[in-house]
Amino acid sequence: MSIQNTHEEHLSKNESLKSRIAATLLDSFTAVNIKAEINFLVTIALASIILLSAFIFNTPQEILIGIKQLATAPSILVSDYIAIGNLGAAFFNSGILMFSAILITKLSSANINGTVIAAVLTIAGFAFFGKNIYNVWSIILGVYIYSRIQKEEFGKFILVALFGTALGPLVSQITFGLELPLIQGIILGNTAGIAAGFILPALANHVIKFHQGFNLYNIGFTAGLTGAFFMSLLRAFGIENPDTSIVAEGYNQLLGSYLIILFVAMALAGYLLNDNSLKGYKVILKHSGRLVADFVTLNGLGISLINMGCLGVITTGYIFLVGGELNGPILAGIFTVVGFGAFGKHIKNIIPLLIGVYIASFFQIWDANSTGALLGALFGTTLAPIAGEFGWKSGVIAGFLHMAIVMNVGYLHGGMNLYNNGFSGGIVAAILVPMLLAFRKETRNVGK
Repeated sequence: MSIQNTHEEHLSKNESLKSRIAATLLDSFTAVNIKAEINFLVTIALASIILLSAFIFNTPQEILIGIKQLATAPSILVSDYIAIGNLGAAFFNSGILMFSAILITKLSSANINGTVIAAVLTIAGFAFFGKNIYNVWSIILGVYIYSRIQKEEFGKFILVALFGTALGPLVSQITFGLELPLIQGIILGNTAGIAAGFILPALANHVIKFHQGFNLYNIGFTAGLTGAFFMSLLRAFGIENPDTSIVAEGYNQLLGSYLIILFVAMALAGYLLNDNSLKGYKVILKHSGRLVADFVTLNGLGISLINMGCLGVITTGYIFLVGGELNGPILAGIFTVVGFGAFGKHIKNIIPLLIGVYIASFFQIWDANSTGALLGALFGTTLAPIAGEFGWKSGVIAGFLHMAIVMNVGYLHGGMNLYNNGFSGGIVAAILVPMLLAFRKETRNVGK
């Protein structure tokens, strides 16, 4: 009888243990789901703000006319959608593409984490500067076809699909910029887009080894290689893209006020989500930022939003400090930095890059307040992990070198890779990082 009672007690304890484990797993699963839902809702809210802002600047009729102008523009670097269309159309285009990116992510069953937030905000930025409601879809389709052939879930390649829209100008330029009959241009442009999207996933997995994760815009480097490949084919048939520099002026007061309000609100929202505190920010500042550094997953959405808001204020302030103009390309740079505030960038590892680019303007041939130099400063923060890993002096050197490289690599892809700085950043990292590692090793050996 006692043996039977002991056995029953043992079974009861086992059942109790299983119940506690099941309850713990359920609680964990619920917590993860709640966090994922909050990430989704915050991202949707941000997209809604950007979209609705369009109607502050222009009437619906003006926006509609502007959207048509954006969708039919060749869009190669540098094509400012504020100048080509209008301010409202550029914001509307940005909001629509943000919603599209979020919807595609949800349909692919991928999580809205720091990397996806970085991708969505990068798309938001470049919707002012080269990406539009026409030229992104064939590239995404190409990535999807690749996933089907590989018999993999599309969600596995969602970042390649979203960031891969950097090659949007490839589609637009072939469609509208080569003076082809419209139907022929549409067919050839989208065929090139599908082919580019198909190439990107396999290539992206390999090129990360080239820069060892010290270039945050890995797809930018991948897209640079892909764009150079297609541009070489076009040049083989005697086709050359024209030098393009279309930028808007005179929006500093209006856009400056808008951005500061947006980024302060973003930081305040993060503060509320972070239990009315800055707890965890010092932890973020300790990250080098080297791929993969997903701050949302590692540290939470609240503190990530605070970081993003701070980066937005700092980068906007930099533009005013050097006497630059806020326009479509510059908005792209600022929004991209803010997006990567969820994925690798923070104030400690970007400021040395900004300083390095600014110092370069005293010695190199480009003025610090020119559009190219400002883009080099903003997008040059792709090398933030170098400052985070090797210290601020190395970050300054990286920024200085980046400024020289980025102004010369655009020719290779003919302006059809919007992430020109990601292409340049990969080259700088591939050259500089091995040298920094060698000197670090040498220093340690001397210390011994």
